[in-house]
Amino acid sequence: MQPVVTVGLDGSPESLAAARWAADEAEKRKLTLRLLHAWPLLAPEPTSVPSEVDQNYWAKRLVHTAKAELQAHHPGLSIVGELVAEDAQNALLHAASESEMIVLGSRGLEPVESYFLGDVSMPVVARAERPVVLVRAETREEGPPPGAASRVVVALKLHGSSDDLLDFAFHTAAGRGVPLLAVHGRSVPLHARVPWGVDHAVTEEMTRDAQKELSKALRPWREKYPQVDVGDSIRLASPAKAVVRAAAGAALLVVGRRAHRHGLAPHLGPVAQAAIHHGSCPVAVVPHD
Repeated sequence: MQPVVTVGLDGSPESLAAARWAADEAEKRKLTLRLLHAWPLLAPEPTSVPSEVDQNYWAKRLVHTAKAELQAHHPGLSIVGELVAEDAQNALLHAASESEMIVLGSRGLEPVESYFLGDVSMPVVARAERPVVLVRAETREEGPPPGAASRVVVALKLHGSSDDLLDFAFHTAAGRGVPLLAVHGRSVPLHARVPWGVDHAVTEEMTRDAQKELSKALRPWREKYPQVDVGDSIRLASPAKAVVRAAAGAALLVVGRRAHRHGLAPHLGPVAQAAIHHGSCPVAVVPHD
């Protein structure tokens, strides 16, 4: 099938916020939006029984109601609903293989009772073949600080390949017509610490070296996307703390994770963990080599 933007629906406010975000993104990317609801106890389709005895009734109603709302706000958007009689985690991981991205609701560190947000979302983030975007319910209603949401923020490590990460971030910024801010955090080493603070000669050299590396990493993407206004920031703090602070109120924070390697358990690094649990804006986790 053609690539789509897939959103996991479970009826929670977070999943509905994710569906709204996914609809906006699908429209900008000119892709179909797929509303996916998975539950192992769904009956095989088609069913020809009255609604009062149809065990799929509430699942169908959930998808139909979401589709109607989204279609009203995006009349030109192609939207399809899909019910899958399967464990949600397996269904989403399979959907990821044929989607541009998977979009899920998120509650950060709050207690979780939702099916998708509980035991499902984190394994999907850690194992999906394609980017997974996590959206909080409050990001749509509360609104960001003035001007802050007019940018995409991407976190860069500056070692190893970041092509998949930068491709996603630049493509998203270009589609939205907003600037992009590339952030690199680097902790101050012990040898640079002195009783009265830090050795500024050491930190200035660190900053210059990191700036050169960052500029080099961004150069080909600036050339590929000349329409994107690109800024960069070197922050002498732990990478996780630097990224979360830089993304306060942004439209989207893009972080990477190492693609799953055979024989190793999938996991998320400290920057991705911090972004998911403490970031206030939508977070895209992009697998890369």
